[in-house]
Amino acid sequence: MATMKQVAERVGVSTSTVSHVINGTRAVSEDVRRRVLATIDDMRYIPNAMARSLKNDKSHTIGVSIPDNTHPCFAELLRGIEDAAFEVGYNIMLCNGYGDARRQAAQLRGLVEKRIDGLILVAGTARNELATLLAGQRVPIVLADHEVPAVETDFIGLDHEATGYAATRHLIELGHRRIACVAGPQAEPHSLERIAGLRRALEEEGLPLPDAYLVYVTPDCAGGHDAVRRLLALDAAPTAVFACNDLMALGGLCAAAEAGVAVPGQLSVVGGDDLGMGAFATPRLSSVAQPTHALGRQLTGLLVGRIRGDGGPRRHQRLQGRLVVRQSTGAPQPR
Repeated sequence: MATMKQVAERVGVSTSTVSHVINGTRAVSEDVRRRVLATIDDMRYIPNAMARSLKNDKSHTIGVSIPDNTHPCFAELLRGIEDAAFEVGYNIMLCNGYGDARRQAAQLRGLVEKRIDGLILVAGTARNELATLLAGQRVPIVLADHEVPAVETDFIGLDHEATGYAATRHLIELGHRRIACVAGPQAEPHSLERIAGLRRALEEEGLPLPDAYLVYVTPDCAGGHDAVRRLLALDAAPTAVFACNDLMALGGLCAAAEAGVAVPGQLSVVGGDDLGMGAFATPRLSSVAQPTHALGRQLTGLLVGRIRGDGGPRRHQRLQGRLVVRQSTGAPQPR
């Protein structure tokens, strides 16, 4: 394996010059920089990242903690984070809770002990425990999409309340008055915020939300299938359903088809994420598109700026979604 000294000897410069080219710590002529980089590539020299981090007190590594990267929304968020990090020369160290809040907290404890330069955290349901872990951390932290009580730091998220409102207003404007909601677990912040938007839209029109019309299930296709099956069995079944995410909405479409209920003729269904698969469902799913990839990029940009010393007040921002109307919603028709 080639060494820095061998690279320097072949180029005809000092080892310190090679180091400056690698680390960008001092101006070097363009000709020398190109020759050093070409020689590094030719000799397949691999700089010692750990040694560089110890010397510079920077690892160029961002820690990312998310509840479950198997969920399409978190996968898209992670892609945005990674794309932006790659462009500015940062690596990602990922901790994935796989839906287990305690597991995420335990992994986060280990992550903050690593030589990361900063942390992006999408908090799960164990937010109080996470707040304790984050107290006193010296690296910059950006909270993504879920706020954590008592943690005063930068936050960028999606406007979930506005998502619930936009989806419900769409159904109301189509003429629906019996509107139900399929939501994830009651402790899950996204669902609570989207339900709040639904309630706001209903209250503006003086429309009720009966207890039987609010169904909490696992936030996946199976949960949505079960919820809509139960809703359709009610004596006064709803004419429209807002599912807090697209996976539940897709499960709901399946339940309606199995029950012989036409969508959108007898039941309208709208989702909340606009995942790519929704555009290929039968019928094609109406939803509220979320700028999830853009959110990931903004999180990385903000965190890298803080790592590099950018000051200024704490940032608190929510990105807006966009209603996408397809074939799964329409005016109510008699069954």
